[in-house]
Amino acid sequence: MLSTDFVTGAPNWLDLGSPDTTASAEFYSGVFGWDFQSAGPEAGGYGFFQKDGRTVAALGPLTEEGASPAWTVYFQTPDADATAKAVEQAGGTVRAAPFDVMDAGRMACLTDPGGAEFSVWQPAATKGLEQTSEENALCWAELHAKDVPAALSFYRSLFGWRSQEMEAPGMTYTVLSSAEGDQQDASFGGLAPAQEGMEPRWIPYFAVADADATAGRATEHGGTVLMPPSDVPDVGRIAWIADPHGAPFALLKPAPQHKG
Repeated sequence: MLSTDFVTGAPNWLDLGSPDTTASAEFYSGVFGWDFQSAGPEAGGYGFFQKDGRTVAALGPLTEEGASPAWTVYFQTPDADATAKAVEQAGGTVRAAPFDVMDAGRMACLTDPGGAEFSVWQPAATKGLEQTSEENALCWAELHAKDVPAALSFYRSLFGWRSQEMEAPGMTYTVLSSAEGDQQDASFGGLAPAQEGMEPRWIPYFAVADADATAGRATEHGGTVLMPPSDVPDVGRIAWIADPHGAPFALLKPAPQHKG
C-alpha cells in the first residue's frame, strides 16, 4: 500500500480542483472530518486538507480553461522537466509546463496518450503528503483506461512501474508497483478497463472504517453515490462517490490482511 517514504513513480501528492473551494472544504470536512488550512494569500486560494494536523490532500480553484472539477494524482519524479519531455515524446500532452511552486517543489500537469490527466511532483521543501494508508487518507490510486496494455506501456516507460495481473469479477485487474523494493509492498494502485461511457481517469481511493456510513455522510452533504458499497473478495468493501461538483472518488474499507 501507499507509504510516505516516497520513491520515483509513487503517488506523492493529491489535490482537488473545485469551482467553489469553500463549499468543497465543507463537504470533505463533513465526510472525512478533515480541516482545511489555507496556504496563504500568495497561494491563490490553494490550501491543505489535514487530519490530526497532517496533510492528507490539497484543494484549490480550477485554473485551466474548461477544466472539470476533479481530483488529480501526482507521481514522484526526480526531474519534472525530463518527465514532461518524455510524456510528449510518448504521445501524451503537457497541459502545464514544469514550474516551481515557491520553495516547495517543481510540478507539471500532464495527460497520458489515452486521455487521463495526472501530474508529477519533484520534491524540494515539501516532500509530499504527510499521511497515507490510514483511515480517511489516500490508500490507492486507480487508472481506468480504454487501452490497458498501451497505458501500462506508457507509464512503465515514464516511471519503471512493475505490474501483476489479477482476475477480478468480470475483468482482469492490473496491480501497479513502483520500481523499487518488494513488489507487493511497493504496490500503490491499479489499472482497470474503463467501463462503457466512462472517460479515462485516475480515481483516488480513501481508506475508511465503514464504507456504508461514509457513503451515507457523502449523500447527506450533497454528494452522489455512483456505485453503492459492495464487497470485493480479498480487497474490501468499496463505494464510488461524486462530490457536489461532480468530482469522483472512491472509498475502501480494506479487508483484514491474512499474514501467512
